[in-house]
Amino acid sequence: MLLRFINVIMLALISYSSLAQVSIFEVSRGTISFHSDAPRELIFSTSKELRGAVNIQQKTFAFRVNIASFKGFNNDLQEEHFNESYLESTFFPDATFSGKIIEDIDLTKDGEYFLRAKGKLKIHGLEQERIIKAHVMIKDNRIVVRSDFIVPLSDHNIKVPRVVYDKLSPDIKVKIFATLLPKRVK
Repeated sequence: MLLRFINVIMLALISYSSLAQVSIFEVSRGTISFHSDAPRELIFSTSKELRGAVNIQQKTFAFRVNIASFKGFNNDLQEEHFNESYLESTFFPDATFSGKIIEDIDLTKDGEYFLRAKGKLKIHGLEQERIIKAHVMIKDNRIVVRSDFIVPLSDHNIKVPRVVYDKLSPDIKVKIFATLLPKRVK
């Protein structure tokens, strides 16, 4: 009986130590949406194809979303204009954000954290250095990230023709929700 108890404790310690050594977490489920609230039109679109990873030891991250994966526009013509005229997804297929977590937080410990991510946000082929705030929950070897931020179209050289200026906001509201799990060893 004592031997069995010791074996269970040893197995638990080995499992715990191997989990504690995991430093890379990958997006298992990720959603990114944007919202344009202009005087004559409301546009809302979502992509469930957010990909990315966080290295919790080095406090680095990299995220990517395919521009053409956004769905939910008011109509097909609006989606076509988004991809062809504004974001030019054929030439600039992805939006990316990569960089480093600013705060000195121990991301190996369960808890709720408010942090800032500093990095390069690349949209429409143009990179801008940004600091984006995020709410992070870590529990049971799972990281949940939520973030809301504004992307000015002018920062990424996205031009809005005068004829549709009152249908598209110059500042786009972006929301991100992602669940990250430890990277599987292959």
